[in-house]
Amino acid sequence: MTITINQINSGVYLMYNNEIFGVVDSQHVKPGKGAAFVRVKMKSVKTGAVLDRTFRTSDKLEDVHLDEMPLEFLYHSGDGYHFMNHSNYEETLLTDNDLGDAAQFLLDHLEVTGLTYQGRVLKVILPTFISAEITHTEPGIKGDSSRAGNKPARIATGATIQVPLFVNTGDWVKIDTRTGQYVERIQK
Repeated sequence: MTITINQINSGVYLMYNNEIFGVVDSQHVKPGKGAAFVRVKMKSVKTGAVLDRTFRTSDKLEDVHLDEMPLEFLYHSGDGYHFMNHSNYEETLLTDNDLGDAAQFLLDHLEVTGLTYQGRVLKVILPTFISAEITHTEPGIKGDSSRAGNKPARIATGATIQVPLFVNTGDWVKIDTRTGQYVERIQK
């Protein structure tokens, strides 16, 4: 469906150069002289690349409708990552390229949201926070506090994050999946 520049707002998805972009920010500008235009900051759904573009009133853009699908991560095998669609119980296979950085935080039975276009999953959106067990880190020493510094720790998915010195192997931590940073130690 073709849209005009007046319909461009944050949250709209556009087809631009045969790639799907989500509008992050838009600014409608009406100069005192000349035609109105829109400055748009948009992010590629596939690669995450951010583009800044200017569109004039004469430009016609293709609006893309993406559907959200609840998925559950089942397991990882040599050929990819297997997810189950909760609405119809079909299995979906995604590769490392499809997931990008999200693969490092996929825990078994984690509920995620899949963005789909024409029945194909383009991107997986993780929950903002996950709870994971620390599988390996150097032991803490009595007196270590949260202000003393950080050390690397490996979580159950195999990803390495930075944690405070007082966190030990076997502890559970809360992680922000957007940044990959430690938030807090939690009780399980």
